[in-house]
Amino acid sequence: MLYDLNVPYSTTDAGLARTLHFSHELGYNVIALNHSITGKLPNETACAIPSPLLFKDLPPNLQILTRCTLHLTDTHQNARLLALASHYDILALRPTDEKSLQLACSSLDCDIISLDLSIRHPFHFKHKMLMEAVKAGKKIEICYSQGIMGDSQARRNLIGNVSQIVRATRGRGLVISSEAKSAVGLRGPWDAVNLAAVWGLGQERGFEGVTKEARSAVVSAQLKRTGWRGTINVVYGGEKPAETVKTVVNEKGAAAAKQGMPTKAILNGKVDAIAGTKRKAESEAAAGAVNGGEKLLSKTQMKKRAKLEKMAAEAKQKEQTEAVTTG
Repeated sequence: MLYDLNVPYSTTDAGLARTLHFSHELGYNVIALNHSITGKLPNETACAIPSPLLFKDLPPNLQILTRCTLHLTDTHQNARLLALASHYDILALRPTDEKSLQLACSSLDCDIISLDLSIRHPFHFKHKMLMEAVKAGKKIEICYSQGIMGDSQARRNLIGNVSQIVRATRGRGLVISSEAKSAVGLRGPWDAVNLAAVWGLGQERGFEGVTKEARSAVVSAQLKRTGWRGTINVVYGGEKPAETVKTVVNEKGAAAAKQGMPTKAILNGKVDAIAGTKRKAESEAAAGAVNGGEKLLSKTQMKKRAKLEKMAAEAKQKEQTEAVTTG
């Protein structure tokens, strides 16, 4: 499957449906709609992307994911990252300086690190810093639309930044996305791979950037949100359906009504005690029927009975021995 994990979403974008259709025609199977947050996090961290989308006649085989990209400017935003990540399928961070990039690579919990490659950064991308993020399962994103739709300065900066990232990561853990704001900025998967090859990334690594590495980012993000410690996925936890619970409550209420209990007692939970007593009596009656009408004995009582039977047998045997001896 082919992935494009960065298609900007906006409520005022009238051409978004056409962009999605064109992405499907180019061969992409999974598209992630990206909602960007700049500055302070809002009080309500609900997902800004509606599900399902309001567009009609979308391709049926196109899987659409939700993504949030947070622009890192201050460290005080870190406390609410988990609450923000729970509402989206993918959480990406966009550092603005070297300090925020160091935090994103080391301590912050995210799925993708997306840098603005169309500007000139006042720092170098270090191998140790980026490889720390790659070893932790985080992906480094390369967006090609920034160089295609930008001016000559943006293209120059993009080529230089991509070359530094490829050198620092040795081509590992890279994801290739479009970040196309319109259908004009989209390119096919192999065109994106060829662009990355021109910028210094091998074709094998480039193809993994739109297939294997992108899928790894999606799957690991899903495990973080629905699994336990990213290793075990909870498929079914044994929850009872709502109809079954309602039926049990109705049966308890009917049984209490037959016994003349008031409604207040039913609400206070006395019905459960009555139902439990009734079930216990029924089980004891069933056990008694199996044992021939006798009451079910405990283990201590069974041991005492066996001991008495043994003593009675020994006494009887002793009497018979004495009778034979005297006779």
